[in-house]
Amino acid sequence: MFYTRKGDDGTTKTLKSNGRILKCSDTIEALGCVDEINSFLGLCKIKAEKENLGIDEIVYDIQNNLFIIQAELAGCDKTITIDKVTKLEKVIDDLEKQIPPITHFILSGGSEISALFDIARTLARKTERNVISAIIKEQVVISNDTKSYLNRLSSVLYALARFSNYKLGVLEIGPKY
Repeated sequence: MFYTRKGDDGTTKTLKSNGRILKCSDTIEALGCVDEINSFLGLCKIKAEKENLGIDEIVYDIQNNLFIIQAELAGCDKTITIDKVTKLEKVIDDLEKQIPPITHFILSGGSEISALFDIARTLARKTERNVISAIIKEQVVISNDTKSYLNRLSSVLYALARFSNYKLGVLEIGPKY
């Protein structure tokens, strides 16, 4: 069944909650943000496949790790490990070696896939802010490695945006002040 009617009163339940909690709680907001970026990355992955950029496996791996983060936020004994953070850093480093160095701010866009990765980057930053807010308010507990992964996420998405433009031969344009 796709509905239970239990949330009609504005509440929901996570694995760690002792009862029902408000859908506007920081915990649910954090979970929703992770869900939002994961869903959006599905679109990025499809577009990357169509452009034949060879990065769809990177996105697939990130999506799987976001499910681990959701599970951790919901109270499961799942967590991001340091090897996942290290792997993400290696992806960032490898992408950075393939693209020209950044010399100025860059306007989002260029190619459609780059613009999508830029949106994903902003969703990643929003996700990190919401997760940290829930941590500060002691509504969720996550590992330091999970926090590090969330911090690297916007960096890898920025690198993917720039890499996409580079592979597609799209010039990056800076803002005019």
